[in-house]
Amino acid sequence: MSIHIAAKPGEIAEAVLLPGDPLRAQFIAEHFLENAVQYTAVRNILGYTGTYRGKPLSVQGTGMGIPSISIYAHELFRDYGVKRAIRVGTAGSIQEGVKIRDMVLAMSASTNSGVNLQRFGGKSYAPTASWNLLKTAYDAARSRGWEPAVGNVVCSDLFYTEDPGEWKIWARFGSLALEMESAELYTTAAKFGREALAILTISDSLITGEQTSPEERQTTFTRMMEVALETAVSP
Repeated sequence: MSIHIAAKPGEIAEAVLLPGDPLRAQFIAEHFLENAVQYTAVRNILGYTGTYRGKPLSVQGTGMGIPSISIYAHELFRDYGVKRAIRVGTAGSIQEGVKIRDMVLAMSASTNSGVNLQRFGGKSYAPTASWNLLKTAYDAARSRGWEPAVGNVVCSDLFYTEDPGEWKIWARFGSLALEMESAELYTTAAKFGREALAILTISDSLITGEQTSPEERQTTFTRMMEVALETAVSP
């Protein structure tokens, strides 16, 4: 039993979806999983296990930011034998061609965080998605008639920055969107030799100022959920 998840051995499946919002975890469990059972509510970060298309699948909230997802990903990989972890989260667009409610597959994750500089003794590391999951998710989206954007995202340590225009240099180098967890998920998965992918929905645009509501972010971004579910249980 781990410190922060506190599930019993066997209660978590080898494939897990990771929404930041615990209520999104609850929504996925209630609307997509069969026979879902809640295995944790420690700190109100909810986790459930059920089945999807007859295969065991868990969904675990992670909270916001690199430190928070680091804790949950580490314990899932180390203590519960999770082999496949897929983040289902939101992001802010920094490209004109990436619109509100578009789906983004994070092929890699740049970051302004100092976490990996600590981890690698001042050297840079390139957090990257698992190719198998990336291709499977892309094919699953295309088969439904959806065209996801695929590329680099930026994982930020700060939501409220001292320089409101900091995102523009990332955009100039082709990054698609800003979010706060993927770089750490990819790095932790690499450490344990596991698969990881971030599937994101654009919830706001730093270019146009458009935003979606908290309720929309919690319950209506179902395209990424469907793609993540199919990817999680794929061979």
